[in-house]
Amino acid sequence: MPSLVVAVPYIAILGLLAALLTVRVILNRVRTGVNAGDGGDIGLTRAIRAHGNFVEQAPIALILIATAEITGARSLTITVLCLALLAARLASAMALSRSVDQSGLRQFSGGLSILVLVAASVAVLLALAGVK
Repeated sequence: MPSLVVAVPYIAILGLLAALLTVRVILNRVRTGVNAGDGGDIGLTRAIRAHGNFVEQAPIALILIATAEITGARSLTITVLCLALLAARLASAMALSRSVDQSGLRQFSGGLSILVLVAASVAVLLALAGVK
């Protein structure tokens, strides 16, 4: 059975992004003295949403991509899925760090994230069916 080779570097990079987003929340909490919630501080609100959005989207996508690779999906498919997820999560982090309002960048990141979830799910199902 294939192993995780292609996805691992992207998983590590996304792990670093998760750490960065977590540190931003912590630093904003220290700056504002707010230990729970956002205390009405817009900078803290943006940091919390950027982190929260990452946590809501990235884990399931990474599980699906890793599963697709383990079940034998093509390396090119895994690479494209990983690059798309990385682009989506970076775009979301950038957009939410600027504003929690709707923007083109947020719409792009949301749409691309959904596309990655669907494509990775289909890749897993195809791989299980023997279609690479």
